[in-house]
Amino acid sequence: MSQDTVLLERRDGVARLTLNRPDVLNSFNHGMFGRLQGLLADIAADRTCRAVYLTGAGRGFCAGQDIGGPASAGDYGSHLETSWNPVVRAVRALDLPVVCAVNGVAAGAGANLALACDFVMAAEEASFIQAFINIGLVPDSGGSWSLPFLVGRARATAALMLGEKIPARQAAEWGMILKAVPLASLEPEAWALASKLASMPTLALGLTKRLINAAPGNTFSAQLSLEGELQTIAGKSRDHAEGIAAFKEKRKPAFTGQ
Repeated sequence: MSQDTVLLERRDGVARLTLNRPDVLNSFNHGMFGRLQGLLADIAADRTCRAVYLTGAGRGFCAGQDIGGPASAGDYGSHLETSWNPVVRAVRALDLPVVCAVNGVAAGAGANLALACDFVMAAEEASFIQAFINIGLVPDSGGSWSLPFLVGRARATAALMLGEKIPARQAAEWGMILKAVPLASLEPEAWALASKLASMPTLALGLTKRLINAAPGNTFSAQLSLEGELQTIAGKSRDHAEGIAAFKEKRKPAFTGQ
C-alpha cells in the first residue's frame, strides 16, 4: 500500500518521515511520490509540527527513481513535473526546518532530495552519487542548482559529469552536507538537532529559510529589502516578544512558532 511507502511519526513537535521501500534502497515508485507529497502538505498545514526529520529505512537513504517501474520510459520531463519536482519544491518551500539523516547510499534524485533539505547529516558509511550520467541522463531534482551553490562550480562539475561516489566524509569536507558521523551516532545526533530546532522560534526559522532561498537570485540591494520586509514580520511575532521578555527576566524562552 502507498501508505506504507513513507511512514509518518509525530513526536515532540517533530514530524518524522521515513522512506520505506528498503528492499529497493527506498527508490521511488508512483505511489511513493503521492504519499510524500501528501504528507508534506499535511505537515505544512499542521501548526503542531515545528520541524521535520527525513530518513530512510534499511541500509540506504534513497536510490532515486525505481527504474524498473513504468516511469522508466517515456517523457522524463513530464514525469519530473508530476513526481520529483513537486517533492523537492515542497521541501524547499516548507516554512519549517528540515533535517535529513542519510543512513546509507543517496543516489541520483535521492541524493538531490537530501540536498534540498536544510540540514543534512550522514553516516560515515553513507555516500552520495550523481548517478544520472552513468545511464546517459542529465541531473534533475535540483542537483544542477544545489551542488554549484553548495560546493562551487569545479567540484559540482566533477560530481555531476563524472558520476563518481562521494563518501560522506568528503561531502562534509566540501560543504555539501553539515556533518558526517558514525552510523551508530546518526540517529541520536540528527534527532537531537531536529528536536532543538522544534524548540526554537520556528516562525523566524521559516522566514530565514525564505531569505536563504531568495539570495541566489537577488541582488544585494534586493536582499536587503527582503530582509527588512521579513524582519518586520518577525518583529511583530509572539516569539520575538517572548524572546525579549525571557532575556530581561533571565530565563529560557518558551517559543511557540507564532
